[in-house]
Amino acid sequence: MSNSFKIAVGVFIAASIWVSSGLIFGVEEKITPAAGESSSTDEAFPKVRTKNSVARDHQRSIVLYGRTEGVRSVQVKVETAGRITHVPKQKGSFIKKGDVIALMGIGDRQARLRQAKALVNRYAIAYEAAQKLSKKQFRSKVQLAEAVSNLESAKANLRSIRIDIERTTVRAPFDGVLNDVKIEVGDYVAIGDVSATVVDLDPILIIGQVTEQFSRYLSIGDRARITLIGGDVLEGIVSYISKVGSTQSRTFRIEVSLPNPGRLIPEGVTTELRLNLGLIKAHFLSPAALTLNELGELGVKTVKSDKVQFHKVQIIDDTQQGVWLTGLPDEVELIIVGQEFVQSNQKVRSISVNGSNAL
Repeated sequence: MSNSFKIAVGVFIAASIWVSSGLIFGVEEKITPAAGESSSTDEAFPKVRTKNSVARDHQRSIVLYGRTEGVRSVQVKVETAGRITHVPKQKGSFIKKGDVIALMGIGDRQARLRQAKALVNRYAIAYEAAQKLSKKQFRSKVQLAEAVSNLESAKANLRSIRIDIERTTVRAPFDGVLNDVKIEVGDYVAIGDVSATVVDLDPILIIGQVTEQFSRYLSIGDRARITLIGGDVLEGIVSYISKVGSTQSRTFRIEVSLPNPGRLIPEGVTTELRLNLGLIKAHFLSPAALTLNELGELGVKTVKSDKVQFHKVQIIDDTQQGVWLTGLPDEVELIIVGQEFVQSNQKVRSISVNGSNAL
């Protein structure tokens, strides 16, 4: 073996020992500083982003889904018997109070009318004669009373026939829409048969059902906002609140009166009904801040004295910008980022952020 080869091997071994000894001592120097241990302790608490939230006055409201209904709907019934001879109005047409819905044949009513008039004239003459004779003591008071009775009976019969003739013309009881016509020309109708249905659509009613929880906050005369299915937004007045709840749904019927000139809004249209319930202190925040606890209850998490607290909340209003909720103190440090990764009573490091919109 040559001297040069031996020298090369010796240099390689010495270099390897030197590099190895430097790596070993370098690792020991990096592990030993106490400052490294202190930094690890500070980083042990999780970080969360928080924002200060202060309760504000909010107009509490509820949203119901209702339907439109005419303020009046009457089935116009026939008050005398006879055959229909004319129906001038078609169903769906507008009709005014007193307009003719149907005409019936007179039959023998005119003959009976003439007979009734003749009887009235006869008994009127008999009464006058009895009165003169009674004054001269030629007739007793009983005979005079009989003459009076006959005259009044004849007059009553005449009035009855005239009323019966008037009833052969079926008229609208009020302004409205002739919603349905049940008769045709040639039909024979009896007393009590339905001739037509008239619906009054001005004003129109918005009918909704409110729970017993919210019914106590409503009053007659409260304003309500109505959104029609086409997107039109109108304003009405609460005109009725039922005092008797439904046994099935435990809800109470409410009616909102809405002007409907021209009867443009029909009956049976679906509507959204928003009712104000008064001012209440509430917090406004983004739905992203909401979370659930171990029991599945909806709430938010806050930080107090560097510890996490869970508060069960109730959403009282929901908008496109955020939600209004109750169940929190008037002022809290709300966790808006990281709430899903911390637990109640856990110690955290909070980083506060600023802003005035929903959290």
